[in-house]
Amino acid sequence: MPRTFGVAKRISTQIVPVVGITKSVEIELLSTMKKLGIVRSESYNKLGSISHWSLDWKKAIPEVKSFRTPDTLGLPAKLMDWTINDVAKAITASQAACTDAVIKKIYKRFPRKDNQKTRKELCKQLKTLAFLDNPLLHRLVRKEFKRGHSWVKNQIVYQQVGYNCKRLSRNTYELELAGLQKRKRNKIIVRSNRKIKGQIRLIHNQILQRFEVHFLVDHGTVVVPGNRRSIGIDKGYTEAFYDSDGQAHGKELGKATTKKSDRICHKNRQRGKLWALHKKLKKIDQAKSARILEKNLTRKTENKRYRQDQSVLKAIIGAASKSLFNGESLKVFSEDLTRQFKNKRQSKAASRKLNSWMKGQMRDSIQKWADWTGSVVTEVQPSYTSQVDSRNRTLLGKRTGDNFTGFDGVVLQADHNAATNVLSRGTDKDITRYMSKAEVQAVLLRRTARFLTGMGLSLLDAVELGWLDCKHSKTQAFKQLLIEM
Repeated sequence: MPRTFGVAKRISTQIVPVVGITKSVEIELLSTMKKLGIVRSESYNKLGSISHWSLDWKKAIPEVKSFRTPDTLGLPAKLMDWTINDVAKAITASQAACTDAVIKKIYKRFPRKDNQKTRKELCKQLKTLAFLDNPLLHRLVRKEFKRGHSWVKNQIVYQQVGYNCKRLSRNTYELELAGLQKRKRNKIIVRSNRKIKGQIRLIHNQILQRFEVHFLVDHGTVVVPGNRRSIGIDKGYTEAFYDSDGQAHGKELGKATTKKSDRICHKNRQRGKLWALHKKLKKIDQAKSARILEKNLTRKTENKRYRQDQSVLKAIIGAASKSLFNGESLKVFSEDLTRQFKNKRQSKAASRKLNSWMKGQMRDSIQKWADWTGSVVTEVQPSYTSQVDSRNRTLLGKRTGDNFTGFDGVVLQADHNAATNVLSRGTDKDITRYMSKAEVQAVLLRRTARFLTGMGLSLLDAVELGWLDCKHSKTQAFKQLLIEM
């Protein structure tokens, strides 16, 4: 019997459409959403400042009701309270994202083990308003934290006591929602394959022009083993993921992304010609110019096609993530691609295609299936994972397309090699997640120098033989190693 570590909940968000609603109920719901939009906006203005940093969302209601009461908007107190709590939770999530970004900068500013105590103290101050007394932390938070503002006027949050759910047929349910008048509820009919319970969010989808109900579904729990198997994954453009076991997942992602990018590029070039014709005819034939503007230059059809393309890419990434985990609890090491990549000189076509690369969707999809299977995802520093030889962990070799050629002439699959490097970097004590690219390069050059010393060679010899890329010889770390040797 394998040793168990615990259990993980399987939770997902389900969206069901509203298929039956009267005109009077629709008008009242839209009016309620508009009023709650005012509450949401004022709550963001009040709670979104740094003075309310790390505020408990349960204590947010008195802060807002000190200047805005439900009577002034004709709202039930409960609807207003649920909206305030929802805003407070969103602000807490924004503050957590800011804290994560500031911690990255702290690790970058105070690297190495001798600064561990300083990093720990600074991270501790971030949890409270104590960081205001620290000029460095205060400046970093001010730079990263974006005060929230809300213009959302199309949703209502209901807790369990705010509605009743009654089954009408196999996949049809009737919801009785709390309205503006006491003891009078609004009835709507939704199509769903399960009974709705817990907190729900009624949203008016302005793109599809329909009402939707969003709610969480609990699919049970999964037993988490204590000895998870470790794998590393390389995120790519051609394939979604390539794992350290040598398996590719989502092989059709590159073709689908390129097809979408090329279609949009061609479409926009044709639209540019129509825009030029429209402006030219505006002075000559205003009627024809207006027809071109109305019939050929609207975004309705293109937006629909864009949503379809995005759905195809999300489906490919989701299937790739599912295939990666295959229902197994794993310890996954993945590249941290959240930082901006600067000084990358590429052609316009390559830049355009990479702009369509959904690396954020990949990260979310991996985390979703990790939660679903009870796995753990650990992100590592991604620099030079594609340029290191996974056999000896040195920079001796060169990547060309899908092949990585080592200094000894052995050819490896490039993505498999990179995934193996990601796996080894997950337990690398010398290279941490928040190190800069230059620091990672210095560590790898030292390892390369030690490896070459065992062969009776130097870094200059490796450059002359073509084993080491000459770009590394221009760095300060390379020159320092030559002096030490």
